[in-house]
Amino acid sequence: MKIAVIGGGSWGTTLANMLAKKGLDVHLWIREHELLAAIKSTGENTWYMPGVKLSPGLNLSTDLSQITGGADYFLFAVPSQYLRPVLETLKRHLPKQAAIVCASKGIELDTLLPMSEVAREAVGSLKPRFAMLSGPSFAFEVIRELPAAVSLGCADKKLAKEIQELMATEYFRVYTNSDVRGVELGGAIKNIIAIAAGVSDGLGFGANARAALITRGLAEMSRLGRAMGANPKTFMGLSGMGDLVLTCTGDLSRNRQVGLHLAKGEKLMDILSHMRMVAEGVKTTKAVYSLGQKLALELPITEQMHEILYQEKSPAQAVRDLMTRTLKEE
Repeated sequence: MKIAVIGGGSWGTTLANMLAKKGLDVHLWIREHELLAAIKSTGENTWYMPGVKLSPGLNLSTDLSQITGGADYFLFAVPSQYLRPVLETLKRHLPKQAAIVCASKGIELDTLLPMSEVAREAVGSLKPRFAMLSGPSFAFEVIRELPAAVSLGCADKKLAKEIQELMATEYFRVYTNSDVRGVELGGAIKNIIAIAAGVSDGLGFGANARAALITRGLAEMSRLGRAMGANPKTFMGLSGMGDLVLTCTGDLSRNRQVGLHLAKGEKLMDILSHMRMVAEGVKTTKAVYSLGQKLALELPITEQMHEILYQEKSPAQAVRDLMTRTLKEE
């Protein structure tokens, strides 16, 4: 059995390393030649996971054909806005009915499609079997083998069971869920709320405000999910509430960090220019805002975050506008 992992960032490296330590034949695609050289020299992903020795059984290459040739499973951990071009590039190397596991969390900006639909459009002629991995799982903790539990969204029960057993370890617990749409939307939308929570914390608004944002963010997530065909109950699970709580409260959350810096008055482009890893919530905010307009949905937190990120609205004013909206039933 061969597993191809596409994406040498923090999450791709973590998942590939975890699988390699299980004794599986894992091949990790690294886009940057400089990073590949650094890993081979030090035994560490010095760009994204410094200080962590990787499994000597992990195979590395910048050659996609070498990574994917003969693979049984294809795990994608690239930024969501790059999933389509990577899939299109890789298409000629994929077999019919390829088993694709997506660990990218976001909504494609140009099409407003979730990752499952992006994959279907990019390689649909191959009739791929698709699964979505999401849930509260900071790579920094998983690679250090601290306990975590995630959700695997997959409509194919047989494939779901295969991947569940493939990825589960004594510190990484995998639950299956047939609601792919709910799992992928939960993983995407929580990043918007995490930026908002960072803004709130950065302004010193305290635990009450953070709890309110998390709770109303969950309502917003469920509202959009229902409109897009997801099961609202999914958002009470790991890919919804679980990931939402983690990214809104944990200092390892890149999206929360963006919010903290915005609260200090820093410009978005300056914040992003100092981040090596992608804060998915920035572009997801733009995509979900457009989805809300298209579907005529009320998404107040997303709307205010869109104004902060893209219209230079004062974070303090955005919070005031949220708090003084028309009063209503919960």
